[in-house]
Amino acid sequence: MAEDLKQMYKTIMDDHFTPNMEISFVDKDKRQTLFYEKVTWTIDNVEKGLRYGENPGQEAALYKLINGNLVLAETEIIQPGQYLASDIELLQSGKHPGKTNLTDADNSLNILRYFKDKPTVVIVKHNNPCGVAQSDTLEDAYIKANMADRVAAFGGCITVNRAVDKATAETINRQYSEVVVAPDFEEGVMDIFAKKKNLRVIRIGNIDRLTDFVGKRFVEFKSLIDGGIVAQWSFVPAARSKGDLNIAECEYKGKNYKVNREPTEKEYNDMLFGWLVESGITSNSVIYVKDLVTVGIGTGEQDRVGVAEIARDKAYRKLADRYCFEMYQTSYNELEDKDKKEEIDSRVADEKGGLIGSAMVSDAFFPFRDGVDVGLNEGVSAVIQPGGSNNDYQSIEACNESDVTMVYTGQRSFRH
Repeated sequence: MAEDLKQMYKTIMDDHFTPNMEISFVDKDKRQTLFYEKVTWTIDNVEKGLRYGENPGQEAALYKLINGNLVLAETEIIQPGQYLASDIELLQSGKHPGKTNLTDADNSLNILRYFKDKPTVVIVKHNNPCGVAQSDTLEDAYIKANMADRVAAFGGCITVNRAVDKATAETINRQYSEVVVAPDFEEGVMDIFAKKKNLRVIRIGNIDRLTDFVGKRFVEFKSLIDGGIVAQWSFVPAARSKGDLNIAECEYKGKNYKVNREPTEKEYNDMLFGWLVESGITSNSVIYVKDLVTVGIGTGEQDRVGVAEIARDKAYRKLADRYCFEMYQTSYNELEDKDKKEEIDSRVADEKGGLIGSAMVSDAFFPFRDGVDVGLNEGVSAVIQPGGSNNDYQSIEACNESDVTMVYTGQRSFRH
């Protein structure tokens, strides 16, 4: 049975998708048609498309937009030729990409486009980031992103916004990863990656122009069980700078409520960093960020208190694993020495999972104060959320009780 399962993942699908696709939007006598071409790669002299879809046995195809333009109201959809994940260059294929590799890479770019000024690393697993970090060097940004959740990053997709240097490549090679995506690779780096035969190494030259995609929309398609399709504009975060944020304030029963303390520059930086990372996370979500590194990421939950608690609990568990790995070169779950575990647990408890002084980020408003209280109890110093709840005054009161600042984005950031 085990060998059968292994063989299943080695199976390469010959898909039956057509080489071209057209999608037309028709309004009376006006027709707007988008023309697509299937993407394939020549690997070992064989032309191959996507390895398979979300699971072995599911055929899949990748199409890139080659002609046509779509204008809906005042929004002009991205023009053909501005390729990113739909036209990847495979420098090393190993097992060539499947759908999940491709969508992980695409969502990492979705997040990465907002960060240009500093070396930034996004590690994505199952279409959600497990670690995002900025630093002065690419290697340090990778180390921080990986150690933010070393366990989840295992087998993930690593995407960076700088050419990969030898030091970063050597550090990446110490862990197991499936995909590395970068704008370029310095001399000698591919020799290092060649030691990992199944690592997919992808170059996307347009990463250098990722900021051109900030504020740009495209059409998202969701297929329904009966063959129906929901089409929507892609999400664009409106709050991308300090001036786009508003100090938390509201009126309730004739009384005005306002957060007492304005954010520091560091808090603004962490909140904006977290809010832009949030745009690539499955809702319902809450994350914590400190020093431009994700500390705890909670995704895909049904209630806001629950996801705030999950992100908190993950921060504790991931920090314990990080300390264990740094001290004993093994994971926390595999450490058998109880005294050593207790020592790590005590240190993590004292530091409250690394959450003291962090920024709490929520993709939608807190309906009651119990959600924001989860972060306040762990020592967060700043909160960023859309605002707009009838009970915003509760969250404001809660923040003032703890001398915590809070800002509103004025925009929800759901992603399903």
